[in-house]
Amino acid sequence: MMKLWFKSGAPWIWLNAAAVSVCLIMVVGVLGLIVARGIGHFWPGQVIQFTYQDEGQVKTIIGEHVDSSITPAAMAKSSGITMADTEETLVQYLVKTGNRDVTGGDFRWIQERQIKSQEAPANLVVVERREWGNFYGELAAVKENGQVIASGQEAWVVLQSKIAGVLALYHDIAHLEKKEVGAINYALEQLRLEQKSLQLKNRWDDSQEKRLNDKKAALDVDYKQYQAQLAALYQQIRRDSLVAKTQDGAEVEISLSKVVRVYQPNTMSFFDKAVHYGAKLFEFLTDDPREANTEGGIFPAIFGTVMMVMMMSVIVTPFGVVAAVYLREYAKQGFTTRLIRIAVNNLAGVPSIVYGVFGLGFFVYILGGNIDRLFYPESAPAPVFGTPGLLWASITLALLTLPVVIVSTEEGLARIPKAIREGSLALGATKLETLWRTVLPMASPAMMTGLILAVARAAGEVAPLMLVGVVKLAPTLPLDGNYPFLHLDRKFMHLGFHIYDVGFQSPNVEAARPLVYATSLLLVLVIIGLNLAAILIRNHLREKYRALEG
Repeated sequence: MMKLWFKSGAPWIWLNAAAVSVCLIMVVGVLGLIVARGIGHFWPGQVIQFTYQDEGQVKTIIGEHVDSSITPAAMAKSSGITMADTEETLVQYLVKTGNRDVTGGDFRWIQERQIKSQEAPANLVVVERREWGNFYGELAAVKENGQVIASGQEAWVVLQSKIAGVLALYHDIAHLEKKEVGAINYALEQLRLEQKSLQLKNRWDDSQEKRLNDKKAALDVDYKQYQAQLAALYQQIRRDSLVAKTQDGAEVEISLSKVVRVYQPNTMSFFDKAVHYGAKLFEFLTDDPREANTEGGIFPAIFGTVMMVMMMSVIVTPFGVVAAVYLREYAKQGFTTRLIRIAVNNLAGVPSIVYGVFGLGFFVYILGGNIDRLFYPESAPAPVFGTPGLLWASITLALLTLPVVIVSTEEGLARIPKAIREGSLALGATKLETLWRTVLPMASPAMMTGLILAVARAAGEVAPLMLVGVVKLAPTLPLDGNYPFLHLDRKFMHLGFHIYDVGFQSPNVEAARPLVYATSLLLVLVIIGLNLAAILIRNHLREKYRALEG
């Protein structure tokens, strides 16, 4: 019976089903972990006041309980911790205490057995700052020009109105610095390069000097106006401050220019927490990062990832389709063609870092360096295209995913019945017309399949991008309002590299860990979104040409 059962193939069917089930469970488990940790990062937690005994003294700390650790007694004793014989485990709490500028650290471990009491006083506040992380304490007063204008219960109401005004001023300052002053600096740099170019071409004369000086003078007038506006705004934004008490009773004055928001999580209702959650999530998706990428948003990384994938898709699709069409429709099938196909298939298995090294050596140093020498001599010694940037990163990933598109397109061309080609030729169409009007449209679902696989791989690649354009923090986006608007030579941020940087190179690992999960979840969602768009297009094309294939 067993022999007949094995010969029937049923065991192998069950084995394959079990393997697929295990893989699905692992994938769902990883995604579940990422979703649980990533989504919960922005929900405001309670601020607890812990009273505990340490070395015979009663101490108090304030913070959020973010994690717990259970250590066997034997392991704890081996680490030098004194424990009673009746204790089997050592339970410790990880508390986010903030106040890094006061205590020197954001997190602290305390032992559960030492805790005397835990309370959640309503008057505890969380001050989210632009630097030095969160501040936990009790609001004491609000100052204006160094004078106390509110204290006690009144301070909270006055503080909220003050913060709203300061945030409006901060956005005005950011707009002037990044847009207006940034545009002037960009224009001045272009004038400097134009002057140097004219000097290299021996076309620099008094008329050219007068023309450029007039433009510089006009830009200087605008610059001085913006500087005066910025000085006035900075004077207003630095006027207000708050005074808060730490867990030890010490008073700390914090300028409102460095404050993002202040809230009292212990008094917030579910609706208030939901509104706070939405604001934090919106900030995460639209703002620039701060605090060594452990706070703020990741919009530049989202923008860089999507922009690079779109450029890669535009580059890889025509080259992959043309190569597949030549191999299937025009090349003589023989040893050379088989050898090319073997080489293409092997290229799909080359480690991605090898493509990064090739991109750095060929695209950046050789191709980019020659482009600089031929077309941008006035920029020397500063490189333009002779340095890693968005263009070279997109081309490198296009080269990396090219074998996938070639193989998928060629398989799609092979599935088209020969009778369709012969019927088109019999009706008087040329081979090119047959290919363009009949064969390629019917093979378009296979092309989209190749593009889907290329996008899925390229969006998550990190190793080659570290060599050809990705940086930890990009001060400006590749797309802005300055001509030529799309700056292919600029470096950019990427979600995959952002995860690596925050998770493994952050100076504050504990603070960065929740952001790693949140960014990972966002990267998965971006990849899913890009793939869904391609899948919808593929399904539409497949339904359109299904009747013709039949």
